[in-house]
Parts: sequence; C-alpha cells; structure tokens
Amino acid sequence: MPNRKNIYFYYRRENDLDSTLKPLFDLAQGNGFSIVTDPEDASIIISVGGDGAFLQAVRKTGFRQDCLYAGITRSDESGLYCDFNMDNFEAMLDTMVNEEMEVRKFPVITVQVNDGTSFYCLNEISIRSTIIKTIVIDVRIDDMYFETFRGDGLIVATPTGSTGYNKSTRGAVIDPKIPCFQVSELASLNNNRYRTLGSSFVLNKDRKLGLDVIQDGNDHPIIGLDNEAFPIKNIKNITVTLSDKVIKTVKLKNNSYWDRVKRTFL
Repeated sequence: MPNRKNIYFYYRRENDLDSTLKPLFDLAQGNGFSIVTDPEDASIIISVGGDGAFLQAVRKTGFRQDCLYAGITRSDESGLYCDFNMDNFEAMLDTMVNEEMEVRKFPVITVQVNDGTSFYCLNEISIRSTIIKTIVIDVRIDDMYFETFRGDGLIVATPTGSTGYNKSTRGAVIDPKIPCFQVSELASLNNNRYRTLGSSFVLNKDRKLGLDVIQDGNDHPIIGLDNEAFPIKNIKNITVTLSDKVIKTVKLKNNSYWDRVKRTFL
C-alpha cells in the first residue's frame, strides 16, 4: 500500500482553482503529508467540488479498496458525500494527523451488461429510452419473472444514491448502513392493459436483479452509471447485484449521514 500520508487531489484544472487550492496544498505539506500526481501512489484521494466531483474521483481512480476518499466543497456547493469544505480543511488534516478520524463505508453495486462487461456504481444506474416511445423491460428477481415495465425507464440506486435521482421519483431515502439497493420507476404506464408495481421496492444484499430489454425499437437505450452516460449498443439484458466493494471515506465526528440529509433537504 502507498505511504499512508500521500494525498491525491482530484479536480478540474482551472487557473483560478489552482490558486485557490495552493494554500491547502501548503497546509497539507506543512502537516507532513505529500501531494502526489498519480492516484495510484495515494493513500488518500480528495475530490474538490460537490457530489459530482466525488463520484468522478471514485470512478476515475477505479473504486479503490486500499485508500480513503474524501470530498471538499467550495463555498457555493454542498454535497452528501462531502464532509469538508474549504473552511474546515485544517480540521480534516488535524484529524488525520492525530489518528482520530472515523471511517464511513458506502455500498457499491455491480452492473453487468449483456452478461459481459461489468461496471461499478456508487450512486445509481439508470436505463431510459432514447426515442419518443416507452421502453419495455422484463424485470426478474433472482431469475424469477416479476413484472413487465413500460414507461420512461428504471433507476437502481444504492442507499447513498437514494437521495439523488431516485428521490426525485419519490423513492425512499435509505440508511447507508443497510446493505441493499432500490428500484424506482420513471413514468410507468399503469392502466387496464399494462400494470407494474407502481412504487419503488428494495432488494436485500443477496438478491440479483435482472432487466431484459424487449427489442422493439429501443435497442439502444441510454444507460447512466452514476453521473456518466455510456453509449452501449444492442443492450439485451442488465444484471445488478450488491458488490463486495465499499468506498471508505473520512468522516467528521458528529456529522452523520442523516445530519447531512437534514441540512440538505430540511
């Protein structure tokens, strides 16, 4: 494992941001930390920005299991993944130096497309139609047929992802300490001819979700993995399971997940 005091900063390179972050770099180095330019050499990966930057940092660095992630927001940003901002960065370093930090673990889902390529998601996977037509998806739970969905699409969210796209569709907000994932509908058709459950449902960590795309013109749906769209052609099926991987983040004391939910939404 890399030196435990090696920090990699993930952020969009901009001249004004570089100058803003320089005092943070100096502060980190003054506290015995080293700033590295290759994330593979880091034991701590820090994103600068909101939740989108944090998700990108985790994805671009390969969902690493041997390091800690942390998020720093700027003054005009907020984030459920980010415990820190520019003003309390010194408190974060002090916590690490004195080994008083608490570690939070966020669950990750594994997404397999067409029984082949696998991807990881910290937030959610969404599958939607690319044409002005409902997408039709057969939904299976543990290889058992459950329902045929017709509508704009489906979202499969992790507990931490439940506060994002999933919440906007009236899905439940789930405690990240519960190992599970949630399935929510996007504008489903429910009438005398077509019927779906019509509400979100939650699957236990041992469950396997199968989504079979009916090939009726929606053969090229849009798949969103966290905050990235993937142009995967000829999608026939998607399998979602809860991964053994977890994302470990540095946590401020007295700043639980529900504290941040309250600040963000209430």
